[in-house]
Amino acid sequence: MSEQRRVKKAEEMVNWNLVFPNQANPAGNMFGGDVLAIMDTTAAMAAKRFSENQVSTVTVEAVHFAKPIMVGDNIKTTAKVVAVGNTSMIVKCDVYRDDQKGGLLKCVSAFLTFVAFDYQRHPTQVPELELTQEDKEAHQMALIIKQSAKQREVEFGQLDTTP
Repeated sequence: MSEQRRVKKAEEMVNWNLVFPNQANPAGNMFGGDVLAIMDTTAAMAAKRFSENQVSTVTVEAVHFAKPIMVGDNIKTTAKVVAVGNTSMIVKCDVYRDDQKGGLLKCVSAFLTFVAFDYQRHPTQVPELELTQEDKEAHQMALIIKQSAKQREVEFGQLDTTP
């Protein structure tokens, strides 16, 4: 008799940062790699909290840089598990720029996949996700992205990588 997986709601993680000059190009725009590092960290916290295990990033998908982030901007990064597999989780992550008037402008969004693992670094099962009504759209998008990533993996596997 197999053990039934417990069901769990995902918690949204929030992270605030201030953009410094060393994180930007000469025009003052924040480097995409620095934005992605903040997103990866915040998303990892959400995946770790949900799985109650250590996690590692597997993929970063559907990254969309919609608006620039500039030196001096306060940025808010949010991340929440929106889909799960047996040992993996897909986390939706968004970065917002504070407009200094009480509003936020979405600048970057992405879906990151993580795998949970135990202390021996073996993949370990994650809880089933209890979806909220507000997460259903992100959940559907995550499933589409997951399917697209699987197809791309098959196609890349057929490439001749011999030098």
